[in-house]
Amino acid sequence: MSRHATRRNGRGGHRQGPLSRLTDGLLAGAVGTLARELVSNLDVAVRARPLSDTHQRAVRRLAEVARLSLGPEERAADRRAGLGPVLGYVNGVLTVALFATVTTWWRPPVPVAAGIVAIGGMLVADGQLAALKVTNPRRWRAQDWFEDAVPYVAYSLTAAATLNRLETLRRAGRSAGRPR
Repeated sequence: MSRHATRRNGRGGHRQGPLSRLTDGLLAGAVGTLARELVSNLDVAVRARPLSDTHQRAVRRLAEVARLSLGPEERAADRRAGLGPVLGYVNGVLTVALFATVTTWWRPPVPVAAGIVAIGGMLVADGQLAALKVTNPRRWRAQDWFEDAVPYVAYSLTAAATLNRLETLRRAGRSAGRPR
């Protein structure tokens, strides 16, 4: 294990270092993002509503801003359809990785961590979409906010619980004398 992987926390115990927390954040972000996508797609299935094209429109705007061609329109549409979800996955994973790294030396309780991750995830995703002028959250109705928030609740609770579980497993391994 890297010499930077664990640190003493001043109370005689060990805390993970930033690199270990980043790794745990990437894992927890992937698990949380999976939960967000499952809830979102179940909503599509249960309410028989169309899939959102917001991420594809974001990819179109990013390509326009960067002056990148995605090819002829038929191929560009396919590329947007593929890259749109990737943009959402990257946002979801990196948001939790950033949270985990920032909280290397402070561990909020799971409900607090979930609240911070939910707000952060929505700010990253919706802020990016607003900056690209794909959507304007100031014009959303209460129902729009609710529909956007529900998958983020699943995302943040799952991510925060996963981070907590990874830390618990690491502590249990150390106290059992297992190699670090």
